[in-house]
Amino acid sequence: MTKDVVQTSPTTPLQYVVRLLDRHRLSGLPVVDEDDKVLGVASRTDLVRTRTGRSGRLDRSPADAVTVTVGDVMSSPAVTVHPEQTVPAAARLMERRGVERLPVVDEEDRLIGIATRSDLLRVFLRTDDDIRRQVTEEILVGALGLPPDAVRLSVRDGVVTLDGHVDLGGQAAEAVHRTWRLDGVVGVVNGLTYGGGSREKSAVAGGRTTPL
Repeated sequence: MTKDVVQTSPTTPLQYVVRLLDRHRLSGLPVVDEDDKVLGVASRTDLVRTRTGRSGRLDRSPADAVTVTVGDVMSSPAVTVHPEQTVPAAARLMERRGVERLPVVDEEDRLIGIATRSDLLRVFLRTDDDIRRQVTEEILVGALGLPPDAVRLSVRDGVVTLDGHVDLGGQAAEAVHRTWRLDGVVGVVNGLTYGGGSREKSAVAGGRTTPL
């Protein structure tokens, strides 16, 4: 996400927001109250609909833009996400709701950042080699303390396959959980055995685990 967010208040005149979007080359921006809680999103589409009188809420001429406020035209409530949500989940939400940006909010709905389609695209452009290296170094060896050759790891088109043996079932579950949350990972196939050889092969996709 982008932490330096251009934002506005619901009382800001529409004319000023048009200039703000042009100056920063934005297609939309979040609207927040005095406590930084997200009230809605104002996009170029909202502005165009207002100026052409097709919003269903306003029918004013461009000359009235100085008196029209962002609160009159914004899309509300805003579609938001929390920072712990995975990139694939955010991308699916963005696609399902037909939005170009997702304000990122904390547990009290205060704005802390914004995720755009281009932000998500940059994550998905990670190479399989980058993902493989991060899983090995940060998760298997770093977090779980496993020998480098304890797990056979392969990555193809963002789908990570884990095969091998670990001492505890918790290690297997942790490896899958941590891997799934990495940027660029779109799925995890778990073929790890643990303990006396118990095997629970499953696939994780879309945040859900499915036995294989």
